[in-house]
Amino acid sequence: MYRLKIYICFIIGLISFSTMAQEPENLPKGMTEQEKGMMDAYLQSFDERGITTPPPFTSLRTAAEWEEVQALVITWTGSYNTIQRQIVDAAQEECLVIIMCTDSNVVKSHLNSNGVPDVNIDYIETGWNSIWIRDYGSNTVYVNDVDSLILVDWIYNRPRPLDDVIPDAYAAHLGVNLYSMTANPYKVVTTGGNWMSDGSGQAFSSELILDENDGSGDQPISYPTHTEAELDDLFSTWMGIDSYVKMTVLPYDGIHHIDMHMKIIDEQTLLVGEYPAGIADGPQIEANLQYVLDNYTTKFGTPYDVVRIPQPPSTSGLWPNTGSSYRTYANQTFVNDIILLPVYREEYDTIAINILENAMPGYTIIPIDVDNTGMNLISAGGAIHCITHTVGVSDPLLLSHQKLEDTYDDLNPYLASAEIKHKSGIASASIFYKTSLAGVYTEIAMTNTSGDTWAASIPAQAVGTTVYYYIEGNAVNGRTSTHPIPAPAGYHDFTILDAGSAGVIDEENPIVFNSIYPNPASAITVIPVSFNQPVNCQIIITNMLGEVVTEVYNGAVDRGSKNFFIDAATYAAGVYQVVVITGDYKVYQKLIVQ
Repeated sequence: MYRLKIYICFIIGLISFSTMAQEPENLPKGMTEQEKGMMDAYLQSFDERGITTPPPFTSLRTAAEWEEVQALVITWTGSYNTIQRQIVDAAQEECLVIIMCTDSNVVKSHLNSNGVPDVNIDYIETGWNSIWIRDYGSNTVYVNDVDSLILVDWIYNRPRPLDDVIPDAYAAHLGVNLYSMTANPYKVVTTGGNWMSDGSGQAFSSELILDENDGSGDQPISYPTHTEAELDDLFSTWMGIDSYVKMTVLPYDGIHHIDMHMKIIDEQTLLVGEYPAGIADGPQIEANLQYVLDNYTTKFGTPYDVVRIPQPPSTSGLWPNTGSSYRTYANQTFVNDIILLPVYREEYDTIAINILENAMPGYTIIPIDVDNTGMNLISAGGAIHCITHTVGVSDPLLLSHQKLEDTYDDLNPYLASAEIKHKSGIASASIFYKTSLAGVYTEIAMTNTSGDTWAASIPAQAVGTTVYYYIEGNAVNGRTSTHPIPAPAGYHDFTILDAGSAGVIDEENPIVFNSIYPNPASAITVIPVSFNQPVNCQIIITNMLGEVVTEVYNGAVDRGSKNFFIDAATYAAGVYQVVVITGDYKVYQKLIVQ
């Protein structure tokens, strides 16, 4: 009788959902109060779907987001039309766009009247509850790394039954088997915004994944009950995840999804949002990042590289801890050669785009405003990554490469190797290099040295030379892929440094203090410094009397370039000095705050 009463209550709630389907603004990314009361009934009445037994394969690999995709999927709700048509317009030039919608003619009419060509778009007419397809979409998994494509899904952590079955519809449309972790003892409740994979068996989430699967719902019988070890085993069996990184949830991100502050942009690089010192979730993000760096490595056994990108405040200077929306540039989507980037205001956007262009040269960055009064998506709790999902290609060519680093060696060739795999076999591979961006690439054939490893050496170069290069693999069946994907427009690079300075700090010039930008400043401001050696560094800001106003940083830094951020809006208008100190060496730069 108890279960029957719950089911009846859930059906009543489901009827209310159908009336809300055309009002997606009422369904934010987080759970509404009404939904909180429905979640247990939803889980108890949950219908198993897809293939509910584990994939019957001995080796699985969950794809990374930067890998090649065949389709981008969105749910057209009729509410964020300006944002979604920009997504469709950009993505249909890279892959198939699948639009889940209730009336395809309405969507076609809107796209056509706004100049978006209907040339690479499929429409699937179906019901839906919300726009947040990242959370309820399914995930690309490959059998034996590259043999065949399957999709793997979970139970959506919201009582939104129409959303939860959308993966079944587009899996069937593409003719791909969908495996669903929806039946005991394999039930898992989670969300795509709290999931990232490095493409090589390591995944990242916040500890929300533990909280939602420990049986601690209002009615414990309905929530999955798994220990952390059991969850690890499930993700290993269903998705090939051998190392599952779980980080402390952030206090001011109410949904606890890592895509609101973090993204893996290649095998060895984390893009991490950064707040000014002590602001909002900044301290916990830093603690989580240090935990990752101290305990986990890339697939190559090396520490992760970290690229920092600012988290912007509201127009009035508020942060998430003071009631502002959770603005972020990390919530972006790869679609092959392009990046769909949420943007907010020019003074912040310019900095973010500059950082991304430096970190990922060759990608076309498509800025999409999610913070204007007409289409304020960010105020509903998410951005571009949250409303898009992708499906990997059915015939992947895996090309993985550890990037060459700056070196002091100007005498010996520079050996580059890559893992290159395709189900038909690899016919050939090459490395292309040049020493000037305006130059022409020279091709060097790579040799299959063992198993799936291919290698070749770039000739030695003179001190001061920067080498730009990319790798290409060619499968027996004619498939081709490059690393990075947007090559030859995109590239990796390394510089041959002065061997005489190796192992010692140049006391006359231990650092290069690059130009602060923007300057004059009024908001988030970047202090870029390049270090020729690991050093202890202090960065302070003084007034023109030499009095210390702020200590921006004090601690150890590695060799290489690093960006430090301040919020100029917290300073009185005037002229300041930014001082970078390493030992007895000091360099100064003037900063004007408007």
